Amino acid sequence: MTFTVKDILEMEVTLALGCTEPVAIALATAAAASLLPSKEFDAIEIWIDPNIYKNGMAVIIPGCGGLQGLDTAAALGACGGNPSRGLEVLESLDDQSVAKAKQLLVDGKVKVNLRDEVGLYVRSKLTCGDNVAEALIVDLHNNIVSLKLNGEEIVDSPLLERGKKKGGRHSMAELEAWLRDLNLEQILELTAQLDEDDLNFLEEGVNHNLALAEYGLKHGSGLGIGKAIDRLVKQKLLVNDMTTSARRLTSAAADARMGGAKLPAMSSAGSGNHGLTAILPIWAIKDFIAHDRDTLLRAIGLSHIVTAYVKAHTGRLSAVCGCSVAAGAGATAGITYLVGGDLHHMEGAIGNILEDLAGVICDGAKAGCAIKLNTAAGAAVQAALFSLHGVKVKDTDGIIGNSTQKTVQNMGALSHDGMIQADRTILKIMLEKQLNKGKK
Repeated sequence: MTFTVKDILEMEVTLALGCTEPVAIALATAAAASLLPSKEFDAIEIWIDPNIYKNGMAVIIPGCGGLQGLDTAAALGACGGNPSRGLEVLESLDDQSVAKAKQLLVDGKVKVNLRDEVGLYVRSKLTCGDNVAEALIVDLHNNIVSLKLNGEEIVDSPLLERGKKKGGRHSMAELEAWLRDLNLEQILELTAQLDEDDLNFLEEGVNHNLALAEYGLKHGSGLGIGKAIDRLVKQKLLVNDMTTSARRLTSAAADARMGGAKLPAMSSAGSGNHGLTAILPIWAIKDFIAHDRDTLLRAIGLSHIVTAYVKAHTGRLSAVCGCSVAAGAGATAGITYLVGGDLHHMEGAIGNILEDLAGVICDGAKAGCAIKLNTAAGAAVQAALFSLHGVKVKDTDGIIGNSTQKTVQNMGALSHDGMIQADRTILKIMLEKQLNKGKK
């Protein structure tokens, strides 16, 4: 099967309000709640995989005054989520639904279960008297594959359409298999397919992610990394060069998103933070070089494609920080493209950043992600500029292969096989912190 660049953008690039792991939980409970005749319920129970658990534990959920937690996401989705909005399910939250969710939590009506099996999985069950509603999401954060009311499958719900057409689990598996067979030259050729509608869509993504960056710079949300960089530049303790500009813009957007700003991000490969890293470093360097709109947006399109390509090898959720290795690789490819580099330079840039950041772990979504996005954005610029000046990691080094395809395959092997125990250890540490919360 052959895919087009439009297929990649449709299936891999979409708006998401809030971190996509708690959002997936909220979507599952909102979908189940929509099935109940009275839309009321007595209790909520969810089952989630280890990586959803890890990524949803500590991140602030937008639109609820700074609340966080897996049980909170479940309650908010059930009480006020609109499942027809997909990854923007929490856009419909209001004060009343937040208050209702808080009361459910106080009353102990939400139960969270951790599965042993890996692979993106969220199952929700809501009960109301004798009525039981269930929803199941697998493989993709917005891929509802099953809805049940009192044990009977619902087959005609529009919420299930994503699982039946493009973007659903089977077509995504096919897309990822197709992507894994591409080499960098073929990926670069895909950018020629981008038409004006595609460029307008890519520009829309820029505008959404810039809005997050501007919010972070203004309010110092989250850890306030972006705003701190801004101050350091004004104090002349940092120079406002390409690298600093990329770090400032990208980390400010992550500050806002991880800090609970009620603004959607244009995601990439299933992650809003991937979308910030794939887009904003490229946008940030435009003021330092001669450029035109089409080339700039094609560079961002290339970044999305490379991000999807790496994720097809490493997996949707893993112990590896995808913002560093997947979106970072996408960003450095896009930067190289924008500054006039050729295929050889892109190969070198991707090799440089993967050698640099391959070991960065994912220890869940939280305010500290802004530091990692800051690192990834700066490394993406650095890797591209190094390659343009002939600095290229040799294929005798570590996991670096004799082509981008082989390097990314090695990265996938590291992610899938080499870091399974690391992922378990990270989750164990985080679970122990949860158990010990409040203890002296």
